[in-house]
Amino acid sequence: MIRFLTAGESHGPALTVILDGVPAGLDLVASRDVDPWLRRRQGGYGRGRRQAIEKDAAEVLAGVRAGRTTGAPISLRIENRDWSNWTDVMSPEPGNEPRGRALTEARPGHADLAGGVKYGHKDLRDVLERASARETAARVAAGAVALRLLGAAGVEGCARVVSLAGVPCDGGMDWENLGALDESPLRTFDQEAEDEIVDRIDAAKRDGDTLGGVIEARFRGVPIGLGSHVQWDRKLDGRLAQAAMSIQAMKGVEIGDGWRGATVPGSDVHDAIYKDDARGWHRRTNRSGGLEGGVTTGEELVVRAAMKPIATLMKPLPTVDVASGEPADAARERSDTTAVPAASIVLLAMTALVLADSVCDKFGGDTVREITERLERHRAYVAEW
Repeated sequence: MIRFLTAGESHGPALTVILDGVPAGLDLVASRDVDPWLRRRQGGYGRGRRQAIEKDAAEVLAGVRAGRTTGAPISLRIENRDWSNWTDVMSPEPGNEPRGRALTEARPGHADLAGGVKYGHKDLRDVLERASARETAARVAAGAVALRLLGAAGVEGCARVVSLAGVPCDGGMDWENLGALDESPLRTFDQEAEDEIVDRIDAAKRDGDTLGGVIEARFRGVPIGLGSHVQWDRKLDGRLAQAAMSIQAMKGVEIGDGWRGATVPGSDVHDAIYKDDARGWHRRTNRSGGLEGGVTTGEELVVRAAMKPIATLMKPLPTVDVASGEPADAARERSDTTAVPAASIVLLAMTALVLADSVCDKFGGDTVREITERLERHRAYVAEW
């Protein structure tokens, strides 16, 4: 029911997103509900000069009136301020492509070569402009709306880093201190690990290298019964995995203790079931990450993704020039040393969009009031079941 499409290039005039299926009656103000998430996506230690140029803010073009959604598709626009420096390169008008500015040295680890072959582009800028992670700003804008809808349904989400540059920084989850994540340059609660990670980022920058890490999106207040076990494409863990893996530079995903669960006995993997008057149905552990059989259990939903180091290196790897066929050094575009903290915000946005769609699928209505009323009845039903 909730679906979205983005459009725009990294150095084009703007990024846009159309978000369809958001019910009517959701309080939504871009400066309050969307822009703070855009700022979080731009933050984090190790980002490059591009973030000093862009001051991302969302302009609502459709679907919201008088501070409330109308049920119509929502259209948001995010200006690219760097466009003014690229108008001669990126102009859509014929005949304006500057001579001698084609980018032909494919970067290992990027979409350059495969995309060039697929679409017949010898100027690889026609690939990299859309493949760039700059596109995730539009995803975050859409995800911010989804987070607002989840909030109306009593579901809260957060994004954090749990490992960066090979250094674990999972200091434990603290829902009562989420502000600390915004204050941390690495979006982690583990302040003891920050100094070592910052030193590794600085060293990588000096070496012209890049660094990856592991990020987490987590939600609490998730009701039992989202998703389904009856068909492969309705299993919520599968949908969340696809959303996570669609993010640029992601190479792995797990729900809960996914990878660890493959190395230990089942008695150390599965979550025993309990019920009492105070908490109702619950688990004292949450190794499954809030999902069993493709269906939410009511525990916290935990999705983690592994982000590889960024493909653009200031000390480039060997490649081949796609125009001449001769050996060359890979192209160098302005880039980050690491974008792991920022990527955690993108993971939260993507998983929030899937989760919000599941809420609408389970409790769907044309208005937020219908969803919240049905959700309240569902929670009462679960308590009595």
